[in-house]
Amino acid sequence: MEMEVWLEWYGRILDDFGFSRKADEESASYLESFLREHGCPGPESLTVPSLDFIVFGAGPSLRKHVKRFKEVRGNITIVAADGATTALLEEGLIPHIIVTDLDGRMEDIIEANGRGASLVVHAHGNNLEALRKYLPCLQNLIGTTQSIPYGCIYNFGGFTDGDRAVFLAEALGAETVILAGMDFGEVVTRYSRPDMGSETGRADPVKRLKLEYAERLIEWIERNGRIQIEKW
Repeated sequence: MEMEVWLEWYGRILDDFGFSRKADEESASYLESFLREHGCPGPESLTVPSLDFIVFGAGPSLRKHVKRFKEVRGNITIVAADGATTALLEEGLIPHIIVTDLDGRMEDIIEANGRGASLVVHAHGNNLEALRKYLPCLQNLIGTTQSIPYGCIYNFGGFTDGDRAVFLAEALGAETVILAGMDFGEVVTRYSRPDMGSETGRADPVKRLKLEYAERLIEWIERNGRIQIEKW
């Protein structure tokens, strides 16, 4: 996605959610400074064994799709959107890449990272404290921002962890992307909200709007991108 196109989306997101661009950029500045101190890694540092990708979201179909994947898996790049990492670990799978804003089950993200998963860590206005807490625990990571990229941080397009993972896949040269566990409905799971206390629950209005944006952005990349998308 060209930056001028993304910035149109970003402006609508700021308006619809009441987010602060200043706060987004403050978090991005912290992330950029951290990465600069640690070698300023770029996308070439990510593990991409195949140009066929599967992106796991944290929707209600996740567990079913993880089990399906175990039956049919071949040479494919596995990308987990944040909390989907937990479901993969439960089935003995380590994603190649985790796309996260650090609000999934961090014990599992740190474990997967320690076992070889690369991280694409996103900075936004609501996760500065999480960045401060968890960045020192992580390795093999690059950074992204919702605002203007610069220095050691990137903006490949996308808003939520799930659709941002799809935009990342295209930026990494993916030819095909399978969407798994990405339902865009009104039900959320413990993989999306690890503090929920139950397997599933109703999405609140903010979450529903985020899922609407995620679905619209994936529809945009289907129409305008180079990748072929398959939906499980």
